[in-house]
Amino acid sequence: MADKAREERKDEQQAMAMSAEKLRDLIRQLDIKVDPAQSKLEREEEEEKKAVHKFWSTQPVPKSSEQVTKDGPLHPPLAPEEIRQEPYDLPSGAMEWCVVDVESADEMKELYTLLIENYVEDADSMFRFNYSVEFLTWALMPPGYVPDWHVGVRDKETKQLIAFISGVPLDIMVRDKTMHMAEINFLCLHKDLRDQRMTPLLIKEVTRRIHHKGIFQAVYTVGKLLPKPVSTCRYFHRSLNPKKLMETGFSQKLSASDLAKLTTALRLPPTPSTPGLRLMRKGDVGQVRKLLNRFLKNRYEIVPVFKTDAEILHWLLPRDKVVWTYVVEDKDHPGRITDFFSFYSLPSTVLKRGTRGKDGVKKPASAGKPQPAYKSVNAAYLFYYGTKEDYEVTLTSSEKEACESAKKEKALVKSKKNDLIKERLQSLVADALVLARDASFDVFNCLDMMDNLMFTSKLKFGPGDGYLRYYLYNYRARPIESPKVGFVML
Repeated sequence: MADKAREERKDEQQAMAMSAEKLRDLIRQLDIKVDPAQSKLEREEEEEKKAVHKFWSTQPVPKSSEQVTKDGPLHPPLAPEEIRQEPYDLPSGAMEWCVVDVESADEMKELYTLLIENYVEDADSMFRFNYSVEFLTWALMPPGYVPDWHVGVRDKETKQLIAFISGVPLDIMVRDKTMHMAEINFLCLHKDLRDQRMTPLLIKEVTRRIHHKGIFQAVYTVGKLLPKPVSTCRYFHRSLNPKKLMETGFSQKLSASDLAKLTTALRLPPTPSTPGLRLMRKGDVGQVRKLLNRFLKNRYEIVPVFKTDAEILHWLLPRDKVVWTYVVEDKDHPGRITDFFSFYSLPSTVLKRGTRGKDGVKKPASAGKPQPAYKSVNAAYLFYYGTKEDYEVTLTSSEKEACESAKKEKALVKSKKNDLIKERLQSLVADALVLARDASFDVFNCLDMMDNLMFTSKLKFGPGDGYLRYYLYNYRARPIESPKVGFVML
């Protein structure tokens, strides 16, 4: 035990001896892969200017070149007789539309198989999202879900599920306007269909079904640049298992000594530090809903509106291996919830194994050298959080004098409150990292949305090379900066 303690102290001393610049460089290497992300973004924007969008040019979305100055729908609601009654024709008589029954274990297994074999991969085809059946059940069955919006395509002869797209209803507030919308997700085609222009058909068919429910706006996210995102958010990663991330090729290769130093520098405390922190319980739902709705509305420009306790019960009550939610109970007022945070599990299947060099190029496994046979990278994603905003801020007489006006005084109070919120979020997310590590996650991911940039640097998150773009269907909205996005899409 004494030897182990001496070794740990030695590791800590080595980490402390690293310059801050060196540590930042190592964290950057850990998380950024092939392409400097900013140049990648600029290149995509240049390519978009030249792109011809045969499908999207026919849809009610802003044009890429359009400068949006006023929010509002592009088209008014359709009358029932204006909505197409029959499903769209499929490109082959060997295909047929279907509804995927999310209450059927067999059909959910079919959907899982379609997604795990054909869904989103990273740019280098090294990883693919691995949505579990439990996760899909959670994502596709919120209160008020419409079975008809779980749209599939089957092979007529074999009955194999070969394509899918989903919609679920939700209320979204864009600045000061709340709308009942559909959230579109899980668009997936079997690889053999990708030259048959099936994507526009799936989108049009789910849109037709949504229109029949009297809903004419939708929200969706895509990594790709299309006409026209309302916001673009960047991924950030916080390593919890740097050795595994390096060996799977998720992050760049480091020397053994640098990896040892980085592992020590990224070491987390043994236990969470926030007094009163515990798993959320059913009895907390009402308080969490009130806290979250207020926090989102006061701080961001595009947010979900949770109108019922049933929604919070569904989305945030902990589910084994799906979503974790922790609340903070006020020690002076037992039962009163002051803060909460949540994260969910979305592992990625390792498609190719190897490492990345400093140039970001994937290196195949060395001949004759045994390689770890990792099947997946276990990733936690930050979900929703909220903290009280009613902090008491008292300005000193000298601060009041320096303000010179009531407007400046109000701005200073707001700034000081933000500092307190920043400090609180840093503490809460630090605890989330500890809990995610204890749940055997390898990496903790978030976007630069909400107030996440308040804690990413301090908690040693590194910027990734991936972006997620938010789009609105039949709603024109002025651009929203990523820190003003308060809506998390799975």
